[in-house]
Amino acid sequence: MQLQLIIIGIVCITILLFLVLKKKQEKTVIAPIPEAWRKILEQKVVFYRRLLSLDQRRFEDEVMRFLSEIVIEGVKTEITDEDKVLIAASAVIPIFGFESWKYTNLKTVLIYPDYFDQNLNFENPEGIAAIAGLVGTGRFENQMILSKKALHHGFDNNSDKLNTAIHEFVHLLDKSDGAIDGIPKALLENHQYIPWLQLMHHKMEAINKDKSDIRNYGGTSETEFLAVASEYFFSRPKLLKRKHPELYKMMVACFKQDLAKRKSFTK
Repeated sequence: MQLQLIIIGIVCITILLFLVLKKKQEKTVIAPIPEAWRKILEQKVVFYRRLLSLDQRRFEDEVMRFLSEIVIEGVKTEITDEDKVLIAASAVIPIFGFESWKYTNLKTVLIYPDYFDQNLNFENPEGIAAIAGLVGTGRFENQMILSKKALHHGFDNNSDKLNTAIHEFVHLLDKSDGAIDGIPKALLENHQYIPWLQLMHHKMEAINKDKSDIRNYGGTSETEFLAVASEYFFSRPKLLKRKHPELYKMMVACFKQDLAKRKSFTK
């Protein structure tokens, strides 16, 4: 009787392991990117164009993985394939230096047709409707809200060091350690926290004294400095390295990507 129970237990464990492995394999199967979507990446995403062919394939896989896991919904606007691809590219760019990173703190991306106010109103905004994107909290937890206009501007104009979608995904990376505080503990080593804080405060002081080419919004808080500096890093890496070498090194440490080494990247 005891032997029978042991055999039954072994069989049950074997079946369970088989089902778990099968489920895991099913999850890792990613559909190939449609050719039309690849063309969007080639035409719109400078980061993608500057990758070697093998890395481009990996980027495409990560784009498809993101789109298979995250819901994208339009609020009084139609979601196009280009919208989807650009959102996914914005998500992949900051995490491309990591293996198998997932945004566990994101389930849905809501796309508004235009900029919105603090009450999330874009049709009859109160005051100046200047918000281009945000990471939700409270009832909007695990959601991101983006302006479609701002999303496309980030890829149509690479020279202004502004990319709202990348900015918001960096906030999510910052939030992965439990708090959006400008200290990406999930990305930095422990010994880098203090040097990062010192460098950040130095750069913020320069911004607020109008002695920096880093966007003014980066001087409003530690949280926004990280996101704004990241926009600069991913849009104009060679310029950042030339004007802010210490900050560039810290960005490389954060994202595990040395973009300025790519000979054909934007100057």
